[in-house]
Amino acid sequence: MGTQTRPADGALTLAEMKEFASFSKGTQRYIRRSLDVGLGRRDAIKRWSRDVAEAASIRAQARIYQRLDHIRNYVPDDSGLDVMEPLMAPLVTMTAFDLSQDRLPDFASYRFLYERLIGAAVRPWLPGAFCAAAALPHLHPEKRRVLLQSISEAAATAPGWSNREPVFYPEWVEKVDVTVAG
Repeated sequence: MGTQTRPADGALTLAEMKEFASFSKGTQRYIRRSLDVGLGRRDAIKRWSRDVAEAASIRAQARIYQRLDHIRNYVPDDSGLDVMEPLMAPLVTMTAFDLSQDRLPDFASYRFLYERLIGAAVRPWLPGAFCAAAALPHLHPEKRRVLLQSISEAAATAPGWSNREPVFYPEWVEKVDVTVAG
């Protein structure tokens, strides 16, 4: 028997699309690029690099994102301190890299990306990883302040998290020449 779609699924997908649309164009671009790198969807350098500096950044991102399989395998089923170390160390490192790229300006954009890179099970761990990485000294003090202030009290103190997997994964969309298309 096939999967049956409920009306609520469409509303949740639309909410994810609206959330993505609320991000700046640069943040949207970085999320799409990161999903291409992290999910191996296509040649990210060919698709996204506009110059040698951006190509180098994508290569560095690909090296950092090699941790993704490890992170996915070590997302714990519970919140015990004895099981968090294999997850948190690489998750904070990867988060620190992404925050240092200056394209994820707040917790919302970070959460949006990481839920798609890793999956819904990582949600309880994202506030801690974000705060740890945002407080590291490699970021300018003003940047640290802005990032840390972007996480809401509700996100930082949530009593529980949804286990619903995201369904909207933004991708590159070719521009349409309206003079030709009309």
